Amino acid sequence: MLTTQQSQQVPTQSHWGKAFAQRIQEFPATPLTVLSGSLPTDLHGSLYRNGPALFERRGDRIAHWFDGDGAILGVHFDGPQATGVYRMVQTSGYRAEEASGRFQFGGYGRRASGPLWSASVNKPKNAANTSVLAVSDRLLALWEGGQPHALDLNTLETRGLDVLQGLEAGQTFSAHPKVDSQTGEIHNFGVTFGRKTQLHLYRCDRAGHLQQHGVVALAHIPMIHDFVLAGPYLIFFISPVHLNPLPVLLHQKSYSDSLRWHPERGTQILVVDRETLAPVRRGETDPWFQWHFGNGFLDRDGQVIVDMVRYADFQTNQFLKEVPSGKPKTEAFGTLWRLRLNPKTATVTEAIPLSDRTCEFPTVSPNKVGQPSRYTYVAARSDRAQMTDVFDAIAYYDHELGDMTLADLGGQRYPSEPIFAPNSQQPDRGWILSVVYDAQSHTSEVWIFESQGLENGPICRLALPQVIALGFHGTWKAAKRS
Repeated sequence: MLTTQQSQQVPTQSHWGKAFAQRIQEFPATPLTVLSGSLPTDLHGSLYRNGPALFERRGDRIAHWFDGDGAILGVHFDGPQATGVYRMVQTSGYRAEEASGRFQFGGYGRRASGPLWSASVNKPKNAANTSVLAVSDRLLALWEGGQPHALDLNTLETRGLDVLQGLEAGQTFSAHPKVDSQTGEIHNFGVTFGRKTQLHLYRCDRAGHLQQHGVVALAHIPMIHDFVLAGPYLIFFISPVHLNPLPVLLHQKSYSDSLRWHPERGTQILVVDRETLAPVRRGETDPWFQWHFGNGFLDRDGQVIVDMVRYADFQTNQFLKEVPSGKPKTEAFGTLWRLRLNPKTATVTEAIPLSDRTCEFPTVSPNKVGQPSRYTYVAARSDRAQMTDVFDAIAYYDHELGDMTLADLGGQRYPSEPIFAPNSQQPDRGWILSVVYDAQSHTSEVWIFESQGLENGPICRLALPQVIALGFHGTWKAAKRS
């Protein structure tokens, strides 16, 4: 049975907690040393990873993992060599707090400070810490409560806010855009609230410029973190987590502490036509929560197939709040599910748990987004891990064979979300890239696996000059062919 529980034992300091104990150190472009194996000679492109990387100022700790200022790791591969660079995103909020030496702004888990009339000064800080989107001439650092920051693809120098040649003031651009590999189109969304709650829908060209904008009215103020691109549809599963805005506006509570779980309202389903950005149908199903979807596609019968990591409730948010302490006590149990949805009626016709192994960050090859994919890759917990640990393994689920294959990294090693780098000569094959924190040596490495051979271990391990903060999402950008 899928349950979320509270541990009765006093939590102890985890091995991985050391990754949160000190300020990260940036480093310029640096050749990376091969620790074992060898780099694939036909691996050409860049891995980019984003995540919170500043957790304390003058003894004042962040209140939630989501509040740490973002830092970007770039690893550039060129056949026999690799170069790494790691830099903080120079947001206006980060620069102001660096100058003052203290936290000044409210955030996802941090209550805004100061008198009510200073709300414009104390508006939430754009932490730029969740994900990245690589387009032709820049890297976008994403944070769903605001607009992207543009960075140089090579040096990771911050250029400033990027309105995608069309975003207006107050419009947000989420951290989970979907890129259609066949057309290059980028679809994304943002949620705004005030007198009305609105879901903004965006279609951008491959250069990251806004081409089309749609708006859908929403009831309540929901927590929407991700969505699905499936053939001609955009699908939103809106879990029953809703914001009570008054305590936030009165500076009494943070955004996170003002979110409430309302299972009696069920999960709302919104099916959108991706061409017109207009709703096709709304529906409702059982209550659950999900942060992330793996993929979506149409089957031969025109039904939408959706893969996700599903939770029974919203206790996962409390776990994420506790992670930076290194001593979480809340168990968050999310597992991989597959849903079948009738898009014309917005009705779930089948919901199947695929594995009982707790996991997160489901991904597929970028060539398979919105299309059928045999493999879903995840970060997972090994059998030795506690339910209050961060993930210590990566795995893939084979939808044809119906089983999950685990790559156990060996104890006290903690990977990031697995990123698929396709082989340009064999697009259905490639490599899985993950940044691994080794708690025993207090170092970080880049591990490279064959995409269909995780269980065989890494084919190459690269040393990074400094510890990389445990983060969230990344992307792969293939090098241009000459």
